[in-house]
Amino acid sequence: MEKVILRQRMSSHDAHYGGDLVDGARMLGLFGDAATELLIRHDGDEGLFVAYDTVEFKAPVFAGDYIEVVAEITRVGNTSRAMEFHAYKVIRANVDPAVPSAADVLNPPELVCYARGTCVVPKDKQRRNNP
Repeated sequence: MEKVILRQRMSSHDAHYGGDLVDGARMLGLFGDAATELLIRHDGDEGLFVAYDTVEFKAPVFAGDYIEVVAEITRVGNTSRAMEFHAYKVIRANVDPAVPSAADVLNPPELVCYARGTCVVPKDKQRRNNP
């Protein structure tokens, strides 16, 4: 099935709570961006995100962290596209308060959010003939 990967650094503008904690909704925004790319690649149209079946926040994300989103179409229906999303922290920032520019590459990356959802591309908007 089709898969996309997005990588984004969380900025101070993404921080919503004390201690530069990023709002979990930011991960859902990234999932939405990944879903849009998947639909464009698969159907030639942005489609519509209909619903999340599950969302699980696994670990905190802070300003300065690098997040990698992996999204995959897991099932193709007539107009629906089931998708699975994983957000991983690949770089942890601000690891030393005495050195604010310090950061660590995480190996392995840390899963921070997981979700499953469904998108729809109406038949009259589908521009690709997909198997």
